[in-house]
Amino acid sequence: MAQYQLKEVLTKADEREWLYADRPIYKGNRNWVCPLNDDILKVFDPARNDMFADGEAIRWIAIDTTTGKAVGRIAAFYHRETAAGYEQPTGGCGFFECIESQEVANMMFDAARMWLASRGMEAMDGPINFGPRDSWWGLLVDGYEFQPLYANPYNPPYYKELFENYGFQNYFNQNTYLWRVYDDSLNDVVLEKAKRVMATPGYHFEDVRNIDLDEAAENLRIIYNKAWALFTGVKPMDKEEAQQLVNTLKPIIDPNIIFFAYFNDEPIGFFVMVPDLNRIIGKFNGKFGIINKLRLLWELKVRKSCDRIFGIIFGITPEFQGKGIESGMMRYILETYIRSERNHYKTIEFAWIGDFNPVMNRMIERYVCATRHKMHTTYRYLFDRTREFHRCPRLGLRRTEN
Repeated sequence: MAQYQLKEVLTKADEREWLYADRPIYKGNRNWVCPLNDDILKVFDPARNDMFADGEAIRWIAIDTTTGKAVGRIAAFYHRETAAGYEQPTGGCGFFECIESQEVANMMFDAARMWLASRGMEAMDGPINFGPRDSWWGLLVDGYEFQPLYANPYNPPYYKELFENYGFQNYFNQNTYLWRVYDDSLNDVVLEKAKRVMATPGYHFEDVRNIDLDEAAENLRIIYNKAWALFTGVKPMDKEEAQQLVNTLKPIIDPNIIFFAYFNDEPIGFFVMVPDLNRIIGKFNGKFGIINKLRLLWELKVRKSCDRIFGIIFGITPEFQGKGIESGMMRYILETYIRSERNHYKTIEFAWIGDFNPVMNRMIERYVCATRHKMHTTYRYLFDRTREFHRCPRLGLRRTEN
């Protein structure tokens, strides 16, 4: 009998075993933050994940037959509409955890590849999410010494070798930048651009303290669809999705750190930041019942013990890009809240800045003067090993077959 075997997740007991397969791997790791169990489980619940309406998912546990214990886990999935948007139909694998064994990793990658191929896929990305890109996306390849942001992947360094040794190739990198509230400042160029913008009639900036959240959701949707929908793999956001996003964030929203930019009262830009829950939930051990929900709200709203902000999404409509709106917004944020007596946060992390978006990377590095301190890689594996590999095209460009 082979030492390692795969078991498909079919029962609630299997699901629990799959869910808890990560605990032994991170035991004693001070930087890892145990994700909330329900945040993971809802990804694989058809009642809560609309990706199942046009797709499928499967999960496996890798078992050591000599001990009967789990030594790894993986999920494979595809969404037909998303898959069709790439050069070749592309599914995904994710929620990968593994002991330091290429044999075990290869067994799980093989299972994911063959399952996806049987459903018409010709490539797989990983490790990714069966859902939005802002959660559980990419493999940490730099910044292991730092605590991850909420719903951002964290993994041991050897995972990089497990993926690359199998044949996965770098499709794109996602950078995370750190900005220290009391030590870092904006570039003088930013301050000058911001001064000009803020003095130009028609432009103004504001946080959401005095804005109805339904209005904020619609403003966000309008800007998002103009700024992001042209990028391959990104779908336009409808009203229901925008409202759902706001409703999801509502319990943890700090209205001081969500900002909109306007021109003649029309929304042209947004910067959505939230308190980073990972500063609090690590001691919950994945559980999020009523007691821990109350503990979270106490820490966030009363004690204000969260000292880190998570910049989750930023966008400027194309017709206003390059006009200094980004600078104006950053200066407004700095002057009205970040450097005020009301602020209790110490750092801001700007996450998910893809290397396919060089303009945004330059802005964060040169003008915001933030420091890159984490990097995640989204890998792609082409099933046809003779096919030419292409990295992700730059933002706004769609690659077509020759």
